[in-house]
Amino acid sequence: MLDIRQTVEKPRMREKISEFRVGDTVKVSLKIKEIIKEERNKKKGSKEKVTEKEKIYPFQGIVIKRKGGGIRETFTVRKESHGIGVERIFPLHSPIISEIHVLKKGNVKRAKLYYLRDGKKR
Repeated sequence: MLDIRQTVEKPRMREKISEFRVGDTVKVSLKIKEIIKEERNKKKGSKEKVTEKEKIYPFQGIVIKRKGGGIRETFTVRKESHGIGVERIFPLHSPIISEIHVLKKGNVKRAKLYYLRDGKKR
């Protein structure tokens, strides 16, 4: 059973992953595909030109949780945006993530930093 799981998961796992821990400040770069539809001639007939653009969307914050293992591993990043706390859960081996860059190493003594949700910076 374990061998079957490994053979299915291994090709889908990312090879280059930055080492980061709970408490680190990271910048996660996401690849977002944007589809743009443009109408060409409105009088003669509606021809649409469809173009795809790929943008890099950065999400910077503190890692408050890591969960799971193997291909199912996820991590949660929290940031403050205009005074409101925003949390986002990322699958570690997702093809949408282009890179994870560690900006600052944290020194915490907990595995889950749920106390950061209270609004008080520590």
